[in-house]
Amino acid sequence: MRVVVIGASGNVGTSLLTALESEPAVTSVVGVARRKPDWRPAKTEWRTADVFRDDLDPIFAGADAVVHLAWLFQPTHDPVTTWNSNVLGSMRVFDAAVRAGVSVLVHSSSVGAYSPGPKDPPVDESWPTHGWPNAAYGREKAYIERVLDIFERDHPDIRLVRMRPGFIFKEEAATEQRRLFAGPFLPQRLLRRERIPFVPDMPRLRFQALHSEDAGEAFRLALTRDVRGAFNLAAGPVIDPAVLADLLGARRVSVPAAVVRTAVSAGWHLRLIPASPGMVEMVLQIPIMDTTRAREELGWRPRHSAVDALRAAIEGMRRGAGMETPPLAPGSGRERAREVATGAGTRP
Repeated sequence: MRVVVIGASGNVGTSLLTALESEPAVTSVVGVARRKPDWRPAKTEWRTADVFRDDLDPIFAGADAVVHLAWLFQPTHDPVTTWNSNVLGSMRVFDAAVRAGVSVLVHSSSVGAYSPGPKDPPVDESWPTHGWPNAAYGREKAYIERVLDIFERDHPDIRLVRMRPGFIFKEEAATEQRRLFAGPFLPQRLLRRERIPFVPDMPRLRFQALHSEDAGEAFRLALTRDVRGAFNLAAGPVIDPAVLADLLGARRVSVPAAVVRTAVSAGWHLRLIPASPGMVEMVLQIPIMDTTRAREELGWRPRHSAVDALRAAIEGMRRGAGMETPPLAPGSGRERAREVATGAGTRP
């Protein structure tokens, strides 16, 4: 099997390429990224392309399967740019896959595609996927779900799999995630245990996470097993204020959700933090997912707990960890200075 992985140099992409190194059913991999990495995993040849602008047909030629992982989280102050790349770019990927005659398409959706739902009990893959309208991320993920509904109807010969993971972490992706969500003003020393004074205790601050290595394994299984449809992906336990407080050595303080939204909104409008207030709202609105189908039909078992994944991210941010790919490049003072100069959340 020849596999094309779009967005191969990012958080999940690097874990998937590593997982495919030892997969006998996969003979070769084309890793597609906007900027060519220095990292050289086995079986993988790199091609550079922008899914919104470049001709994908030569890259997809001879492919048996396509995994679509590419997604722009930034710039949150320019939703047209993220729409073009995430929505129109994804549609171009799907069309190119049809023209190439692939038999398998695996798309990385998200828990963010789900409509607001309960934190208990968990929901399965039949829960509506209309997103949270105030967050570009939720709107775009939900729109692609509708595109894939049509794709599934029109191309029943292509085995389509939609992966819907929770928040994905690993140490090597921590610098990228700090840049994408926390911004340049987060002090690294603050990330040491017991340096953060408190965590906000809000009833709906409950979310799911998994380690990137486990996400990569799930995508490998989706490629190689005869499955279709959507799969929720998350490890236990659910992350809530009590878990966060224990992990950080902090105390819990009851804070109204409106206060947190106002603080994030002020930081975002002042270009101090890249995460938009809509993202905070989305985290509070998304449901907790039931992962039974992934365990039973994919045979997927996460090797890391959600706490392990989050702990790895915190340690990676503290150390400025990274990999030899442009999205995951280790942190530096020069990079932080550039973030400050351009304004958080204003560039891809």
